[in-house]
Amino acid sequence: MAQLTPDVDQAAPRPDQAAPARADRVLPPLAPRVVPPDIIDKHPQVSKGSLRWLYGGLLFSLMLVALALALAPLARATTYKWVDDHGVVHYTDKMPPEAIDKGRVELNKQGIPVKKVDPAPSIEQRRAVQAEAERLKETSKEREATERRDRALLQSYTSESEIDLARSRALATIDSQLQSSQAYLAQLTRRRAELDSKKTALGDKPSPPALERELESIQSELAKHEAFVSEKKQEVANVTARYDSDKQRWRELRAIADANAAAAAGVSSAQTARPKASTAPTRN
Repeated sequence: MAQLTPDVDQAAPRPDQAAPARADRVLPPLAPRVVPPDIIDKHPQVSKGSLRWLYGGLLFSLMLVALALALAPLARATTYKWVDDHGVVHYTDKMPPEAIDKGRVELNKQGIPVKKVDPAPSIEQRRAVQAEAERLKETSKEREATERRDRALLQSYTSESEIDLARSRALATIDSQLQSSQAYLAQLTRRRAELDSKKTALGDKPSPPALERELESIQSELAKHEAFVSEKKQEVANVTARYDSDKQRWRELRAIADANAAAAAGVSSAQTARPKASTAPTRN
């Protein structure tokens, strides 16, 4: 540190007075020897040495701030480690635009990993993720539908006999439709046989147009009702299978409900039977 000489314009202390402490003995680093005149004029009550000390300290502080701002980017400097399509490892201070979607590891200035960024998913990976999300969505819908059916099944029937009764009623309705359609088919079949006999009796003579039209109408009705009968027979099989499935599922749900009720009752009984801790009377 540079030592200052006493100012020439400052009076020396009298022999009977102690020398005042000189606050401007040591200048801060890089303190100027000359203070701008405008500063001296604004502060006439302060000695030139003190002004040099204060002005130098201000300049030094400003230089430190500027140096800190200049070094800040270096302190925050980040190195990116990434691998290209050929498996070559790169270390760069910024990611090139063509590699922005690749995975990378961010290193601090000491080379320590501070952040890892996974590569952007490919089109196939995005499709796979979307397909998995759709699958989970459908699975959730199916589970909710199953839960609704289970609740409706338990609320609709209180015993297996009620399920059997409901199945008998549904089958009876279908059977009534089948019998009606089959009876009509028998009538159409007999009428077609009569018309075929008349047509055969004509021999080589041409059939009357009315006869031909009736035969065509009967053939159309026969085809339509035969399809209806086939459909109702399939419906009988479906209804029977559905009620059998409902009956089996009802048994499973009742078994689960009974097991849960028994477990809850056991816990309640155990808590009730547990002896309470008795407190002995205290003696004075």
